[in-house]
Amino acid sequence: MATTPHIALDTAGSAAVDGRHIRALTFQSVRLEYLHRVLAEASPAADGSRALVAGSGRGLLARGIARLGFEVVAADPSPAATALALDADDDSGVAYLTMPAEQLDLPDGHFDLVYCADTLEITEHPDAVLAEAARVLRPGGVFVYDTVNRTPVSRLIYLGAFQTFPGTRIMPRGRYAAHRLRRPAQLAEALDRAGLSAQDVSAFKPSDVRGLVRATRGRRRGTLTDEQLPELVDMTLEPEGNPVVTYLGYAVRRA
Repeated sequence: MATTPHIALDTAGSAAVDGRHIRALTFQSVRLEYLHRVLAEASPAADGSRALVAGSGRGLLARGIARLGFEVVAADPSPAATALALDADDDSGVAYLTMPAEQLDLPDGHFDLVYCADTLEITEHPDAVLAEAARVLRPGGVFVYDTVNRTPVSRLIYLGAFQTFPGTRIMPRGRYAAHRLRRPAQLAEALDRAGLSAQDVSAFKPSDVRGLVRATRGRRRGTLTDEQLPELVDMTLEPEGNPVVTYLGYAVRRA
């Protein structure tokens, strides 16, 4: 008889299904692919450049950015996530801090790059997140983010499949809500209010939705490990695509 998986964010061990970490693993390659494009267009990476990852979780993205030559600070509101990030660190030089994206205890104009991950689709205060990101960026600095669109399909996946439906649930109920999912146009207006000029929106999605379903069900059943999921899901960037579910974007801090 199959056992019900233990859904627990920021929790290590094969017994726990941590949807937040699953998301970070499956998004990693497309996040870094997009970031390479942005840096080529807007702010090339150089030794000594400083980056902040807000909503860093276990630090996977922060360590990827550190390998591009940035001095990286990784901030997350969860003490458990910070502890897991420290345990997973490979002498990357990343500084891990516990603090919410809505209230960063960091100096003004300190960073060349801010990447906001796993935050905009769950916060009740997006204007505060964006204002803090703009505050800690230098003028001309780059703000990169990924988030979830508000469409019927995104609600079916994030509110239904990922946190409600038996067989595919990997998130605690209530992590996502319809009013916290935001369309690109809404986010562009919020960016502008914060002093950030939107430059681009790019869709991304699994290469095959059936692979996502198989990966999710396999992880819940314990027949797949977290590390096997990225290849099965195979997220692909669609720069000219319409973001039906998830999208990446970037903006530049105005003077």
